[in-house]
Amino acid sequence: MNGLFDRLKKKEAKLAVIGLGYVGLPIALAFARKLKVVGFDINQKRVDMMRRGEDPSEELEKEAFEGADIHFTADIEDLRDVEFFIVAVPTPIDQQNIPDLTPLLGATRTVGQVLKKGDHVVYESTVYPGCTEEDCVPLLEQLSGLKFIEDFKVGYSPERINPGDKAHTLESIVKVSSGCDPESAETVAKVYELVVKAGVHRAPSIKVAEAAKIIENTQRDVNIALTNELSIIFNRMGINTYDVLEAAGTKWNFLKFQPGLVGGHCIGVDPYYLVFKAKELGYHAQIIDSGRFVNDSMGGYVAKQTVKKIIAAGTNPTDAHVLVMGATFKENVTDIRNSKVADVVKELQSFSVQVDVTDPHADSDEVKHEYGYELTHTFKGPYDAIIVAVNHSEYAGHDEAWFKKHLKPKGVLVDLKGTYRNKVDGLAYWSL
Repeated sequence: MNGLFDRLKKKEAKLAVIGLGYVGLPIALAFARKLKVVGFDINQKRVDMMRRGEDPSEELEKEAFEGADIHFTADIEDLRDVEFFIVAVPTPIDQQNIPDLTPLLGATRTVGQVLKKGDHVVYESTVYPGCTEEDCVPLLEQLSGLKFIEDFKVGYSPERINPGDKAHTLESIVKVSSGCDPESAETVAKVYELVVKAGVHRAPSIKVAEAAKIIENTQRDVNIALTNELSIIFNRMGINTYDVLEAAGTKWNFLKFQPGLVGGHCIGVDPYYLVFKAKELGYHAQIIDSGRFVNDSMGGYVAKQTVKKIIAAGTNPTDAHVLVMGATFKENVTDIRNSKVADVVKELQSFSVQVDVTDPHADSDEVKHEYGYELTHTFKGPYDAIIVAVNHSEYAGHDEAWFKKHLKPKGVLVDLKGTYRNKVDGLAYWSL
């Protein structure tokens, strides 16, 4: 029954990972310690970096590449003798918050052109339930001329990699897997069991596996939205949200979510896939939609509160100078995609505030290309406000004296994550 699995183990068959970003590369390298692997990416520059043992996402050290049986390529010809494909490309949303399947369908076209009888294709990209079988499979059939299930098998095993997290890695997180029939479901699960020490949960169908992934991030999104809304209410009451959460958190079953900017390409994106599919089925997902609205408006809210504090200190916003610390979507990563810090900057600029943005991890050219502003590495203060937007570890050592040095006498410290709460008392201070 497991002819393909046995041949993969004996290195008589090859496994390919399509898309070598922060999800695909760790998977490809993990498998390359056990199997013969082809790592495919359409970006030749990235392929060249990986051939040199460099991770373009700056998540993995050089050692991760050592001893790996992997051939990095951007040439589709190198996929012709592959029998087990893993697709791990991004699934973003467009300007209207509608799922953008362009990368996913592009990768599917690549696989469809080289698909052979007996091959298995497993998708890892986060999608709405039904996408694998309704959008991807017909394209595979059309391009290969083969019949689904009869000639080739498809599975779904959602990625659960957390960028910047060294504790929760591919090996240590239980993997959900599924297949289009019992035989393929077992083959897919056994292949992943080779690299996932935490074990594999066999979902009963592809749709169940797709739905499981999308509700993980939707659940987080809705809970953070509730905390953000509470933060807005508590601000009007003049009490600190983090003080409230600390007190409430002493109860054993209180869920410890914190307010903040919800960006990135998971929590800030995935719920829109579910909303889109629900709408297609004639249902308006009210709670999920409301949560998205609250979280998407937090950047503007932070900027407006900062401007209010600047005005209260007697400065006209048109004369104000603000430093924003952090430009990535979360702490200690290089990824700027869908970073909500950009919303803070944009809103401040709409009040004619002069804004400097700094970040030890982000690439200034990337930020300029994506959001239209450059990063600064020299502080041109004193500032009317400093907004600590992203909790990079480099900022942990900053104390009250550091902020005082860079702020005007009446300047305000805006501390989104409450990091410096109870650590400053001679400064005007505000947090979510």
